[in-house]
Amino acid sequence: MDYSNERVAIFVDGANMFYAQRVLGWHLDFARVIEYFTRGREIYNAFYYTGVQVPPDNSQRDFLTALRHLGFTIREKSIKETLDQSSSSVIRRANLDIEIVIDMFSTVNRYDVAVLMSGDGDFERAVELIRSRGKEIVGVGTRGMISSELENACDRYVKLEDIRSEVEKVR
Repeated sequence: MDYSNERVAIFVDGANMFYAQRVLGWHLDFARVIEYFTRGREIYNAFYYTGVQVPPDNSQRDFLTALRHLGFTIREKSIKETLDQSSSSVIRRANLDIEIVIDMFSTVNRYDVAVLMSGDGDFERAVELIRSRGKEIVGVGTRGMISSELENACDRYVKLEDIRSEVEKVR
């Protein structure tokens, strides 16, 4: 089958992939990720969503600069700190789920296949609606960190463990 005129959009939930890599014990090479998911297809765009520390952390800045050089559109939000009253611990987070969904919908006419790199079940309804518009949705995550709702909503779900040789950062 000839996929050469199909366009792919990649949406990376940065926090989800950060924890996935920690669980896996190896790192993703995002140039190889793009290569793997576009094989024989055209890339429309790749988006990376992440929380950033204020002031910015140098290693994260360097990482985001490298992603920009690969052609990623970076969406970032300042990390907010809140105190968990029950444990007295500080919770740091920057939720970018809405930004991911907005980009998936606002660009829906520019791609044929959406690759959603997240295991977050909050995306289930958005995935169902995008599929109803005739788009193929490929979910990507790691075992033990994939919501069954999201996995079932996608056309197919790729486990990072199964494609390690294709997407791992080789040092």
